[in-house]
Amino acid sequence: MRGLVLAAGRGSRLGPFTTDRPKCLVELAGSTLLERQVAALRAAGAREVGVVTGWHSEAVRATGLPTFHNSRWASTTMVGSLATAREWLLDEPLLAGYGDIIYGAATASALAAQDVPLAIAYDPDWESLWRKRFSQPLGDAETFALDDSGFVVDIGGKPRTTADVRGQYIGLVRWTPQAWAAVESAGVDPALDMTGLLRHLVAERLVPVTAIPVADPWCEFDHPSDLEVGLDIARALDDIAVRAS
Repeated sequence: MRGLVLAAGRGSRLGPFTTDRPKCLVELAGSTLLERQVAALRAAGAREVGVVTGWHSEAVRATGLPTFHNSRWASTTMVGSLATAREWLLDEPLLAGYGDIIYGAATASALAAQDVPLAIAYDPDWESLWRKRFSQPLGDAETFALDDSGFVVDIGGKPRTTADVRGQYIGLVRWTPQAWAAVESAGVDPALDMTGLLRHLVAERLVPVTAIPVADPWCEFDHPSDLEVGLDIARALDDIAVRAS
């Protein structure tokens, strides 16, 4: 298994924090988001971790990690960035995460252990985090629902009430060559965003999508205020890692 961090975007909503670097290189409690992801992926068994670059790619290359450059980073989505790592996607299972999130080794390990074509991590207790991040949590949330077997039956739509949101996808996916081959065979539009792609796979029954609840804290960083919210989460993850070592 390999790991991949999708870090091509500009991250303009983080303002001055991404003037000279991608979001994955923003530091939180002494470590960059990228360092935190790499540690979690390696702890989950990733033998190699790469990064899809775009904005200020030279800053990521300086880390020495393998990179895939998305030359069209300013006009493509996460799916377009993911596709630049096609060689890895078709070779062996791959844990691919957004460059602007943090999560723990337990969540990455739980996802890595799934012997299914496609699995995603989600937060069933999403509302508590969203209320810390947004004045109107439902405005940023997306629909999410599972069947009794743990397969996703709805994702990425616009919710009317919190009853439409049974969890939130956190931006971490376990891909297999089987699943990515199905995406390519179906000719899925690369302009879709990631939840749009997952929604399409579910709606067209191209690949069953298994959902695994997070096993430890996590956070996403879209706005400067998220750095304050995420600081306590980063410290909590650090404490968990120390206790596990």
